[in-house]
Amino acid sequence: MARSRTEPQPTAPRLYLLVPVTGAAEEIARLADTLTRAGGAVDIAAVLLRTGASDGEASSERLRPLVEAAHAIGAACLVEGNTALAGALGADGAHLDGPDALRAALPALRPDGIAGVGGLRSRHDAMTAGETADYVMFGEPDASGRRPAFDATLERAQWWAHLFEPPCVAYAATLEEVGALVAAGVDFVAVDGLVLDDPVEGARALAAGLGGAMATGAGAG
Repeated sequence: MARSRTEPQPTAPRLYLLVPVTGAAEEIARLADTLTRAGGAVDIAAVLLRTGASDGEASSERLRPLVEAAHAIGAACLVEGNTALAGALGADGAHLDGPDALRAALPALRPDGIAGVGGLRSRHDAMTAGETADYVMFGEPDASGRRPAFDATLERAQWWAHLFEPPCVAYAATLEEVGALVAAGVDFVAVDGLVLDDPVEGARALAAGLGGAMATGAGAG
């Protein structure tokens, strides 16, 4: 069982950026530039490359600029569902879908890699995954863009944040949802379009929504 929290989190949550990666080299270059610009306006703790079925040496070479961009802004870089690709890219770890996938991936990620988990369909799944995961994530969209109702995500995030020790990540699609998750006490807020659609002004608005705690100060022009 994950350890119970003994006191509320003392700081504002940090940003966890979901980056869908489906394009060719030109799209990769645009996304790398987006990460660089966003990182000049807001503190990004982690970047998740949502690569779908990408694998192999060719994919690792194609995606490497994104890992380099993430590291250049001080963010950990994870790959969704593919420990081999994460290793080939020199990424910091992987994000897995559910407790079974997490369990299967642990030998490849330990002792140094980050092992995160989402796709948690029940409280039991979350508690099982929380035994070994470095964080749990609630409410993230699936590959087709569908996500759970936000009320359900908020309820699950509040439950986890107040009872368990492993960090909690929860997904927000709007600034209003960001505010609700901040009030719930999550450790990280996961976003995608809020930053990717406008990496400077979007990042600044998001930082303001988190109480300004994530702002780096200078910002990008």
